[in-house]
Amino acid sequence: MIAPPEDLEQTLDRAWSLTKHVPGFLGENEARFLGLLVACTPATGAILEIGSFKGRSTVMMASVAAHYGLGPVVAVDPHTQPAVTDRDIVQGSSTFDEFIFSVRSTGLDNHVEVHRALSGEVAGTWRRPLRFLWIDGDHTYAGCKADFDNFSHYLSDHAVVALHDSLNAFEGPIRVVVEDILRSDRFGPAGFVHSIAWSQYRPADGAWFREERSRLERRAVRLLPFVERNRTPKGLAKIAYKLNRFRVPRSPISPADWTASVSRTSGHRRL
Repeated sequence: MIAPPEDLEQTLDRAWSLTKHVPGFLGENEARFLGLLVACTPATGAILEIGSFKGRSTVMMASVAAHYGLGPVVAVDPHTQPAVTDRDIVQGSSTFDEFIFSVRSTGLDNHVEVHRALSGEVAGTWRRPLRFLWIDGDHTYAGCKADFDNFSHYLSDHAVVALHDSLNAFEGPIRVVVEDILRSDRFGPAGFVHSIAWSQYRPADGAWFREERSRLERRAVRLLPFVERNRTPKGLAKIAYKLNRFRVPRSPISPADWTASVSRTSGHRRL
């Protein structure tokens, strides 16, 4: 069984001390969980971030990855495209300068591989295996589905994929989580931490975790009608959406419990 590094908490503290000054939408608990995923995922390959915005998640992941010698964070974002998550960005403006400032001011220049491009453009030439895939780009269903389809088949055995804003009112992340992860025997342990959905790629024994995933899927699927066709729930629908979201377990998980979860084998699965 894998165990968290002994200095993980101190490493996450240092990473957060850098991250908290970077503009963005990632809360502290989510950032720390993201750092945990980077540090403890038991797989080999690259760390790929789709959607960097001004560098908040980039800094968190790069700081942790640099400390443990895990290679650079590959950060993919055109920095010029308005999206449903960034309504204040007007056509023709850019977040690229702010992103570069975030990376350089935290001393992480050599630990981030920058791709100022659409994820689909990068996918055309991508050939590297992935140990961690962080999807936080286009939150429409078409965009999120394309990101998942383009890169998930590069996941190494026991790698982890995570999607931001899965429990916020966007169709893309939650629909991909339900339809392509929780209903798929290619994946094993899965869960939510705040609005981050995560799962471990287990193509050899994912079927052993089917019951566990199904329990989670039965709760998460209730959110889909409220956000279909990229709708934003309002009024009574918003209240109903929040009630159904409340039923999805999404509490923080300790590093020890998370590593125990992804270390389970078919003979030791949690019921």
